[in-house]
Parts: sequence; C-alpha cells; structure tokens
Amino acid sequence: MPRIELAPEVGEDLDRIIDHLTSHEAVNIPARIREIIQAIDVLQDSPLIGRPVSNGKRELVIGRRSHGYVALYRHIPEFDTVFVLVLKSQREAGYAHG
Repeated sequence: MPRIELAPEVGEDLDRIIDHLTSHEAVNIPARIREIIQAIDVLQDSPLIGRPVSNGKRELVIGRRSHGYVALYRHIPEFDTVFVLVLKSQREAGYAHG
C-alpha cells in the first residue's frame, strides 16, 4: 500500500481553501476539509484512480460544484509513494461552471 506525501504547497492550498470557505460563510467547513482528506486517503488503495494528465501526473476529482476540488498527484511505484502536489477548487482548475 503506497504511502501519501503532501508537498508543502498543499498545506498552503488547504489554508487558502479554508480562508475562502470562511470568508463566504460556508456551512460545516471541518466536514468539507475531512471530505478532501478522505478522498486523498483513497489513493493509498487506488493510486491510479485519478485521470492521467501529463508527465506521469494524475488528477483526482473530489466532490462537485461548490464542494468540488482537484488534487494533482504523481504515483511513483518504485518508492511505493503517492506525492500530492497541488490542491485546487474545481473552479480554479477550470472544471466547474456556474
């Protein structure tokens, strides 16, 4: 089972997401963050679940609409590790409309 490593920027991404949710008075912010973390944890059992993008990277789509996020990651089987590189809202990533 691969381990999951988060790039330092992912912490900054989470801070930005929390700030955004707080400023828009979103309901149940802790539950929304838990949903993101639980989705990323799925990569331990299914590291190839995300859609391929480029240079061996993949995108994991998490939720949808205002609860939608995208995690950019790379699975390196030789190190038995999934490296999560970026976490964005689907709107930031250009996927959600309206």
